[in-house]
Amino acid sequence: MSAMHNNRIVYLNGEYLPESEARISIFDRGFVFADAVYEVTSVIDGKLLDFDGHVARLERSLGELGIRKPLTREALLDIHRELVARNELTQGLLYLQVSRGNSGDRDFLFPAEDVAPTVVLFTQSVPNLVDAPKARTGIKVISVPDLRWGRRDIKTVQLLYPSMAKMMAKKAGADDSWFVQDGFVTEGTANNAYIVMGGRIITRALSNDILHGITRAALLGYAREAQIEVVEMNFTIEQAQRADEAFITGASTFVMPVVEIDGVKIGSGEPGRVAIRLRELYIHEARKAAI
Repeated sequence: MSAMHNNRIVYLNGEYLPESEARISIFDRGFVFADAVYEVTSVIDGKLLDFDGHVARLERSLGELGIRKPLTREALLDIHRELVARNELTQGLLYLQVSRGNSGDRDFLFPAEDVAPTVVLFTQSVPNLVDAPKARTGIKVISVPDLRWGRRDIKTVQLLYPSMAKMMAKKAGADDSWFVQDGFVTEGTANNAYIVMGGRIITRALSNDILHGITRAALLGYAREAQIEVVEMNFTIEQAQRADEAFITGASTFVMPVVEIDGVKIGSGEPGRVAIRLRELYIHEARKAAI
């Protein structure tokens, strides 16, 4: 059983603290400029999924923004494991955020290089992460224009527009939104998007336009090993509506079937055979490789 929320232990700049005692400066650039990057790692059976992939992407994001790498892989692993243990987390998520740090006052210019990054980690208990009810029914999505900045490959905390898109979906009676740019689907609000046609998995190729999903990379590797054909190409909402199946992937969703897009049922309107198989495959393989 997870520790009670108000007793949760978090990590802040080298200290393990009750969440009620954690404090960050109002001048931290993550707060005033969204000058920060983050990662979310899934936890199953008290173990970390795809940890090395998340660390590699974190280091890439930091490098693209010129933020100093604050900790080694080994140190990050120790912190992740310590928080899992202290919070008795068996199933859920571990959030990691690194900002450029406290510049001493609000200034558009980056602070001096000797300013230490701010490092925050906390756990979130999700008891039904594996047995998610939505995985049995599938989710509904709507399409919205992709109005985000151009470097979506960097996992920044600039999540206002995705949050707005989530709220648009909720207002429309749906579960999530898919972004559309120049007529083609880019990705979901916090996930990568896929369709299935003729047994083939179709998903947008990696570029600056989408996040390089860690779950995406792992799943496509498992799919290819299972002799499922993967095609990386753009697709439209109309093509998705005519597809046999659709689904999303993400650290907090694994593989989640999509059964309706903009009010149009996909296939039978129920989770498809390929999506169900891929979810089972991912959870099985990720569990085996967890650390």
